[in-house]
Amino acid sequence: MDDEKQEGAPNETHNEMEEALKMEESLAYGLGGDARPGDILQGKVVHISQDGVLVDVGAKSEGIIHLRDLSHRRIERAEDVVQLGDVISVYVLGYEGEEGTLKLSKRRADEERAWERLEDALKTREVLEAPVVEVVKGGLVVDVGLRGFIPASLIAPGFVHDLEPFLGQTVRVRVVEIDRHKRRAILSRKDVLVEETKAKQEEVWSKIQEGQIWDGTVKSITDFGAFIDLGGVDGLLHISEMSWGRINHPSELLEVGQPIRVKVLRLNPEKGKISLGLRQVEGSPWDKVAERYIEGRIYRGQVVRLATFGVFVQLEPGVDGLVHISQLADYRVNNPAEVVQIGEEIAVKVLQVDPEKKRISLSKREADREGGLDAVKEETSETPAAEEPPRRMTAYHAGDWDDELPEEMSDPE
Repeated sequence: MDDEKQEGAPNETHNEMEEALKMEESLAYGLGGDARPGDILQGKVVHISQDGVLVDVGAKSEGIIHLRDLSHRRIERAEDVVQLGDVISVYVLGYEGEEGTLKLSKRRADEERAWERLEDALKTREVLEAPVVEVVKGGLVVDVGLRGFIPASLIAPGFVHDLEPFLGQTVRVRVVEIDRHKRRAILSRKDVLVEETKAKQEEVWSKIQEGQIWDGTVKSITDFGAFIDLGGVDGLLHISEMSWGRINHPSELLEVGQPIRVKVLRLNPEKGKISLGLRQVEGSPWDKVAERYIEGRIYRGQVVRLATFGVFVQLEPGVDGLVHISQLADYRVNNPAEVVQIGEEIAVKVLQVDPEKKRISLSKREADREGGLDAVKEETSETPAAEEPPRRMTAYHAGDWDDELPEEMSDPE
């Protein structure tokens, strides 16, 4: 009998241990049904309090999500993340309290999915969109389903002095490094920008040709011109190609960010240079100039330059004519400054128009003989007969002035 009791003792002890384990497991998981730590379940938000929310995951009782486990972002209220009736994914953390309340985390469930997505994105080089949620020392914190980090050196191709403007923006990034165990995700906005810029540049260079009209944006302004963004490639708009008239600085016509239409003048693909023109888009003011300024007629003009051999008079922006020194007055003039001053408005008579050479010969002397400014007439279709055949004179248009007197010009006196 004693031997039988002794033989049965090990079996009884084994059974007791199994029962104890079952009891412990029951206490640990009994209220949660089949929910075990590490599981990700679907649940419905059934109650929201100041400290967290209750979620029905189909267990014997609702599980609790504390406020800190709702989101990887800093939040003040549960309502900032969930609302009553929302169906959400939750991660089973375990159980807490004497009653074994099921402890859940929405943040961990979101992060588990986010890690999987980031791992795939790292392999496929997928470009992700992520809102910037925080500016910290050395870079930006973005939301990619978890807290991702963009170092300052990976924000843009150049150095970024001020990170604050990025706060609240959604940026395009690529995953460059992840360490799931250290919960570290490093992202790069710079890589995406460099790649996109390269693609845009290749597209522009594949299409652009000399003589084309392109829409662009003023990127920067210098003393000698402006750089125009043509959609990924910058072209130079020199100050001499901005206007048919004279300007002292590009800022008189342009400002940074201004949309603009320009003509492609020259291309140098080897050096990546593009020369642009603005005045060419509107056409030359010398087009049909002979129809606007008729030989023998008197017009109003402004003195814009004095030379040793005469005076240049602007008839309209981009169209200047020359009053030879012999055509300034009825008497001999040694210095044009004796008769007119820069900026003065005078009457001039058109002696000759040469559209091809962009030259108009003018006479102040003959205009004054016929009444000066009082004799200025509006342009009409009728051409008055000249009192005398105009002398052959040479004039210079804006941007093509020469300080040397041509041989064909001589003082009649």
